[in-house]
Amino acid sequence: MQIKLKHPIHVTSEIGTLRTVLLKRPGKEVENLVPEYLQRLLFDDIPYLPIIQREHDYFAETLKNRGIEVLYLEKLIVETLSNQQIKRQFLDDILRESGSHVNGSAKVLKEYLLSFPTAEMVEKVMSGVLKKEIEISKKIHLYEFMEDHYPFYIDPMPNLYFTRDPAASIGDGLSINKMREPARQRESLFMEYIIKHHPRFAGQDVPVWLNRDFSSPIEGGDELILSNEVVAIGVSARTSAKAIERLALNLFKRQSSFKKVVAVEIPKCRAFMHLDTVFTMVDHDKFTIHPAIQGPQGNMNVYILEQGSDPELLKITHRTNLQEALKEVLHLDELVLIPCGGGDEIASSREQWNDGSNTLAIAPGVVVTYDRNYISNDLLRQHGIEVLEIASSELSRGRGGPRCMSMPIVREDLQK
Repeated sequence: MQIKLKHPIHVTSEIGTLRTVLLKRPGKEVENLVPEYLQRLLFDDIPYLPIIQREHDYFAETLKNRGIEVLYLEKLIVETLSNQQIKRQFLDDILRESGSHVNGSAKVLKEYLLSFPTAEMVEKVMSGVLKKEIEISKKIHLYEFMEDHYPFYIDPMPNLYFTRDPAASIGDGLSINKMREPARQRESLFMEYIIKHHPRFAGQDVPVWLNRDFSSPIEGGDELILSNEVVAIGVSARTSAKAIERLALNLFKRQSSFKKVVAVEIPKCRAFMHLDTVFTMVDHDKFTIHPAIQGPQGNMNVYILEQGSDPELLKITHRTNLQEALKEVLHLDELVLIPCGGGDEIASSREQWNDGSNTLAIAPGVVVTYDRNYISNDLLRQHGIEVLEIASSELSRGRGGPRCMSMPIVREDLQK
């Protein structure tokens, strides 16, 4: 049942009671992963589809059992494309952004995709179109006949079940993100169409703080809403300082409640892909953290961005201690950083690799985590956090945890 609210998007914290969330159930795109192209598609391994779907369904049921409305990306985009004109424009955009392997075959591919009912067409777009699917009589290039050529016209999108990254809710609006890696750049197109054309969002004047046409990349895993005044954003392998500055300027000009953006620099490597893979909020004064992102005495680069004297200028100040910076911007006397794996050199590295710090808060002090990170989970419980564990043998192969797999649409405001 759809929840009736003044704004279709409303997220003013990381921990406010979750009311509505967007998920994507892993589908056939996962079965189009093959060893030769794992790196291209940003995977380290190949999940087993029946089990990853079972685990994802359990995740969704865990949320539903707590009264959370679960929306599915694949269902929303099908509903969005019920209008034939919008559907055709969507295909034009997808084919244009699908890269060199479409080449002169866009017209044939468009006809092929339009031959399916909308739900099947969407599944095809997400799972990828193999060259062998197209009749030989319709192939127009010599290389399309060659057996050793790249097998896809349209690459699969196996990262789609990480709905956090292509778009991120902030206040009553969202950022629709330009993603850094070519394998993921098409993903934010789905949310762009949903916000513009789905009846749940269209005509609701949902502000877009940063759109996918911006020149520099940003991804939702780096965007954390610490309060109705403070947003933290990771300067990471996937998010640029330039995008953070532009997002901050747009927020300050158009959503008056936000006063500060805290830019947190983290090591730019595969293991520390986004800020939320090494740092998440679990309660008013408690955070998970992977100790390896901090230098001696907890030092690291933290920048506080505030509105400058001119609407197009920022005031930027530097801090070197994350814990002290968080206490400052959140007006807290004390703040607890809970180390992934208990801070043990081996356990913390292993559990962080399996997203031990990537918790999804569904209420203050209540989080969803992967069951495999038992040391981190026990430590959270010792700090008074209620931990809901979900199975993760296949979900974790994609290198993302419960926060990565969820895009909050509506949270209740925190009581002051």
